[in-house]
Amino acid sequence: MATDTQQTPPTTVGIWATFRGSPLAVKTILAGVLASRLGGFLNIFLVLYLTDRGYSAEQAAFALGVYGIGGVAGVFLGGTLAERLGARNATVLGMASTAALTAALLYLPGYGLLLAAIALVSMAAQLYRPASTTLLSDLTSRDGQVMIFAMYRFSLNLGTTIAPLLGFALYNLDDSYALLFWGEGAVALGYAVLARVTIPARPRPTAPGETETDAAGETAADGYRVLFQDRRYLLFLLAAMVNAMVYVQYLSTLPLDVKASGMPILWYTVAVSANGFIVIAFELGLTKLSQKWPMKITIAVAWTLIGLGVALYSLPLGAAVVIGATLVWTLGEIVGGPSVFAYPALAGPARLRGRYISSFQFAYALGMALGPALGGVLFTRLQHGVWPVFGALGLFAAVLGVAAVRVPSASATAGPDADADADTAEPQDAGAGGTRT
Repeated sequence: MATDTQQTPPTTVGIWATFRGSPLAVKTILAGVLASRLGGFLNIFLVLYLTDRGYSAEQAAFALGVYGIGGVAGVFLGGTLAERLGARNATVLGMASTAALTAALLYLPGYGLLLAAIALVSMAAQLYRPASTTLLSDLTSRDGQVMIFAMYRFSLNLGTTIAPLLGFALYNLDDSYALLFWGEGAVALGYAVLARVTIPARPRPTAPGETETDAAGETAADGYRVLFQDRRYLLFLLAAMVNAMVYVQYLSTLPLDVKASGMPILWYTVAVSANGFIVIAFELGLTKLSQKWPMKITIAVAWTLIGLGVALYSLPLGAAVVIGATLVWTLGEIVGGPSVFAYPALAGPARLRGRYISSFQFAYALGMALGPALGGVLFTRLQHGVWPVFGALGLFAAVLGVAAVRVPSASATAGPDADADADTAEPQDAGAGGTRT
């Protein structure tokens, strides 16, 4: 999907060769994702910070909910900004705003002002995601999409794993939240500066045969009209949202069930830690194999394993069940995660890549936000019987994925239904099979 002005991305299968051959802007984005996650302390320590300032547990929980809503809104808004301002400007705006707002939380008086700032900082922190992933896709060849998004997920997961430890260390250095929040602000500001220097100021890419004037003349409403007419992609968004609702249960409903069963919480922490270790240690290596598989099959298998793993929690809870079931859905995550993240960049016209990517991120974030609420409601009614329900939802997402995912045309410039019958074509350069690096 690279335009004529883009640097030639790598065409080899190797991980390091792919990274070395990528443009500087791609390396900046991957480093920025890692840095932003390493500095993502706020959501981890927000409840503790607010209760330390004297607010009630209910007020702190509500503020955490506001933080989640702000993040969903930021992902949605970020796609529009990526189209309007370009990836560099959207990233700089989001990260600079995050830096200022995070530090401001230390000094704002009153609960209302804090809530407003929390919503804004959460929204600003997510603005870079559609912008950065859109540019990441723009600067990568079609056969390199899956591997580059595997690297994106590696940076994301590594930063998420280390962030709590780093945040705890910063907190203990001065036994207050000042260094913690100023540290997060500094990381965000550093990424803003790095993005300003290294990410090119580019107009959005145009599809072959489309002029810059044509692309610029298309309004946001026109772009979303095309997306909303793409029925199969809307089906994919629904499947992604349902899958996210199932996936997040290990963080929300599973600890409730573990506690209710009376089993030691140690085994839950071991299972969660094993998930993080396996994803970081093995996903990139496995992607060297999975990138060669048809994307439809990869996503379907991945979502099936996630549904099956969650369903296995319905067995009598014990160490073997919790760890074993977690390993099953973790396998699904590392098999299909890169393909799921790469597919939106390949699913629609090149000129609408930002909107396709941001709509996926919005649907996924919405599923992650709604999942805990749904799990909590179902657990109060079904208790341990909640797991077959979520297992069935996971399999439902896999079935939707089989129906929704298509092999995009080589130019990715046709209308939304132009590829409807291309599922069996499996061209080598389509990003859904063959030699995707």
